[in-house]
Amino acid sequence: MINFDRFVLENGLKVLVHQDKSTPMVAVNILYDVGARDESPEKTGFAHLFEHLMFSGSENVANFDDVIQMAGGDSNAFTNSDITNFYDLVPAENLETVFWLESDRMLSLNFDEKLLDVQRKVVVEEFKENCLNTPYGDVWHHLSDLAFKVHPYRWPTIGIVPKHIEDATMEDVKDFYYKHYRPNNAIMVVAGNVETEQIKTLCNKWFANIPAGKIQERKITPEPIQQQLQERIQHSNVPVDALYLAFHIGSRNSPDHHATDLLSDVLSNGPSSRLYRRLLKQQKLFSSIDAYISGNIDPGLLVIEARPSEGISLAAGEAAIWKELESIKSEPIPEEELVKLKNKIETTLVFTETSVLNKSINLAFFELLGDANMINQEAQLYNEVTTAKIQELAQKIFVKENCSTLRYKAAKQVEV
Repeated sequence: MINFDRFVLENGLKVLVHQDKSTPMVAVNILYDVGARDESPEKTGFAHLFEHLMFSGSENVANFDDVIQMAGGDSNAFTNSDITNFYDLVPAENLETVFWLESDRMLSLNFDEKLLDVQRKVVVEEFKENCLNTPYGDVWHHLSDLAFKVHPYRWPTIGIVPKHIEDATMEDVKDFYYKHYRPNNAIMVVAGNVETEQIKTLCNKWFANIPAGKIQERKITPEPIQQQLQERIQHSNVPVDALYLAFHIGSRNSPDHHATDLLSDVLSNGPSSRLYRRLLKQQKLFSSIDAYISGNIDPGLLVIEARPSEGISLAAGEAAIWKELESIKSEPIPEEELVKLKNKIETTLVFTETSVLNKSINLAFFELLGDANMINQEAQLYNEVTTAKIQELAQKIFVKENCSTLRYKAAKQVEV
C-alpha cells in the first residue's frame, strides 16, 4: 500500500506527498499534461524539444544540471505522446534546491535565441542519428502513420520531419511553453524522507506565486474504428527483413487494459511465452520476436515485431504468427499459464515500489489518469483477469480488419 497526501495550490498545481522514512533521499517528479498529441501536424516534435529546452537554463539558473549535481542529486526527463515528465533525486537535506530549480523553469525559461538554436541542432541531430541513420529507426514513422489516420498518435514523439524543429521560431516556442508548462497543467509528487507540512511550506514559498495559465480544453478527434487491413512495404538499408503487426486496442483507462497487457505477455514475456517458445526456440522461424502494448492514454496499439531467421521469408513468418493468434482465439489458455504471468507482474509491481523515484513517477501518472490511488489497485485488477477474458479480447483484437502490417525489407531484396 502506497500512502500519500494530496493538496492543490491556488494556481492549480496539484501536489502529492508520499512519506518513506527508509531512505535518505527524496524524489521530486513534475508531470506536465502535454505530449506529442498536443502538437499541430505542421509543427511536430515540440514536446520533445521542450524536454531539452527545460534543461537549458531559466531566468535565475544558467545550468540546471550543474546545480543539481552540486546538491548531490541527479535529474532527467522523458517525453511521449501523452506527457512530458521531469524528475529529480536528491538527499533530503538538499530538497529545497530542487524546489528552487523546478519553480524557476516553470516560472520562466531563458528564452535566448542562441540557446534555442543549440537545442534545435541537438534535436535534429538526434532525429537523424536515431531515425534516419539507424537500421529500423524510422519504423514508428511508418507504423503509426499506417495505423492512425486522424488521431495525432499518427506521428512519433520525435516528430514527423526534422524541418518542423529546424523552422521553430522563438514565437512558436514561447507560445507552446505558455500554453502547456503552467502550474495548473502540472502534477508534482514528492516522495521520500519528508513531511507533508514541510512540503506545503516549500510549495507555498516556491510555487504559489507562479501565475496559472489559460489551459485550453483538449479537443482530439478520436480515431475511427479500422475497417480493413492496412499494409505497407518499406524497403531500406537494413541487415535483415522485419515484420510489424499493430492491432488497435483500448485506452489506458479502459476496463480491458489489464487483460490486454496480460494478453501481450501470453505472446511474449519470457522464454515460456507463446511466440518465443514455439516460433523462435522450437521452430526457429525468428531470430527475435516481441509483443507489447503502447500503453497510451487514448486508444493505442498492441504490437508484434519480429525478424525472421535466415532463409525464412516474411510471408512464412507472418503466417506462423497468425496461426498462434488463431490458437489463442480458439482455445482458452491454461489457468496455470495465466497464474504464472500474474505472478511475474506482481513481482514487478512489488519491486517497483522499492524505489521512491519509481513511486513518484507512477503516482503522478495515475493522478493524471484520474486518481493516484489507482496505483494501489493495479495488482488486484491484474489478478481479476480470467482466461475467458483473455480469449474474448484475443477474438476481438486479432482480426485482419484491425491489423496494420508493416513489412520492412532489406533494400537489396526484391518483393515477389
